[in-house]
Amino acid sequence: MIILLAALLPNLNVQGVEWPQWRGPTRDGVWTESGVRKSLPDQLTPRWRTKIGAGYSGPTVAGGKVYVMDRVDEPTEVERVHCFQWDTGKPIWTHEYECSYAGVSYQAGPRCSVHIVDNLAYSLGTMGHMFCFEAATGEIVWQKDLNADYAIDMPIWGISAAPVIEDDLLIVPVSGKDAWLVAFDRKTGKEQWKAFSDRGNYSAPIIIDQAGKRVLVCWSGDRVIGASPETGALYWEYPLKAKSMPLACATPLLHGDRLFLTAFYDGCATLKLGQDSPTAKEVWRRRGQNERRTDGLHSIISTPIALGDHVYGVDSYGELRCLSLADGSRIWEDKTAVPRNRWATIHFVKNGEHIWMFNERGELLIGKLTPKGFEEVDRSKLIEPTRVQLNRRGGVCWSHPAFAYKHVFARNDNELVCADLTAPDKK
Repeated sequence: MIILLAALLPNLNVQGVEWPQWRGPTRDGVWTESGVRKSLPDQLTPRWRTKIGAGYSGPTVAGGKVYVMDRVDEPTEVERVHCFQWDTGKPIWTHEYECSYAGVSYQAGPRCSVHIVDNLAYSLGTMGHMFCFEAATGEIVWQKDLNADYAIDMPIWGISAAPVIEDDLLIVPVSGKDAWLVAFDRKTGKEQWKAFSDRGNYSAPIIIDQAGKRVLVCWSGDRVIGASPETGALYWEYPLKAKSMPLACATPLLHGDRLFLTAFYDGCATLKLGQDSPTAKEVWRRRGQNERRTDGLHSIISTPIALGDHVYGVDSYGELRCLSLADGSRIWEDKTAVPRNRWATIHFVKNGEHIWMFNERGELLIGKLTPKGFEEVDRSKLIEPTRVQLNRRGGVCWSHPAFAYKHVFARNDNELVCADLTAPDKK
C-alpha cells in the first residue's frame, strides 16, 4: 500500500490543463489555462532541463508526466520513448528499440508526438514502429511493425502524421500500399478497418462534427477526405494532388464551417463543409508560381491559426501573413516574428486574447494578431537552436512545444526544458 501511494502521490498535486496529444487537448492549438503570464522576461529561466537525443517529436504532458521521443545512432541506431516527472524532469521510464532510417531524409529522429489517454501512451516512430504502453510504467501493452504488416510506401520524410483517437479506435495514416489509413482497437491493437491506397503525406488527421456525424478529416498526397471514423467509409473528397512531391505538414484547420489547408509547394485552399449532409465544396484556392513566388500561404511545418474572418500563418520563407478567409487575399505581411529563411517556422497557440508563438530560433513570443497587423507584446529566449534537425543557419527548433500546468515544455536536439509561465501575482 505504501509503494502504491508513493507512485500516486506525484499525480495528486497536479492541477490544470494538460497537453496529452499533438497540438493540445482538442488538437487545435488552444490552451485554455488561466492565471498565466501576460508578459515575459528577456530570458526565461527553465525550472528544469534534462538531456535527450535528437528528434522532431513534440513533448506531450498528462498525468503528471512528460513524454517525448528521440533517436540516437551510436553505438547502434535506436528510437526511444521517454517519460519524465513533469515538475522535476526526473526520468521515470524509457523504452528503446533498434530502428534503421534507411531511405528516409532528415534523420534527426521521430516525428510524432506521444498520445496519452486513459493511462495508456501511444507512440509511432519514423519507420512505422508503433507501441501502446502503460503510461505510468512503460510496460508494453501491445506493439506493431506497420511496415512489416502493411508494406509502407515510405514517404521521403518517413511516417510523420500523428495518429488520432476516436472512442476505442486508434486511427493511423500508415501509408501502406493498400492501406493508407488503418484503425486499430486502441486497447488490444487488433485491426478494425483499413481503407484507401492514396500516397502518404505528413499532415495529422483531425476528427470533427459535421452534419450530425463524426467525420475523420485526413490529407493524403492526392486529396483531402472526410470519412467515417467508425468504418473508414468515404463521405467526401477534395482532389489536391501534389504538383511535385507531397509536402503537406500543416494540420487541416477547422474554423466554423470552413476548412483551411496549406502546403509548401501547393499553396492553400478553403473548403465549405456542408451542415445538412457531410459534403465539402471549394470556396477558393491560391497557389503561387513556386515556393518562392507564392500566393496566399505556402506553409510547411507550421499549422496556421484562424481568428474571426481571417487566417494567420507563416509562408515558405518566414513571412507572417494575414489572409481573408473569404477569398484568400493578403491583408498584411510581417517579417519580424521569425528571421527570413527557407522553411522558417512558428508554432501558434491561442490563450485568451493572446497568441503564444514559438519560433524556430527557440524564442517564445506573446502577441496579438488582428487584421490591422501583428502586435508583439513580449519575446523571451527559451531554448537554443540545434543543428541535427537542420544543419543550416545555426540550427533550428522545429518541434511543437507543450503548454500544461501553467508551464511550457520545449525540446531541441540536446535537451528537454520546462519553464514556469504562472502569472507573477498568482504564485
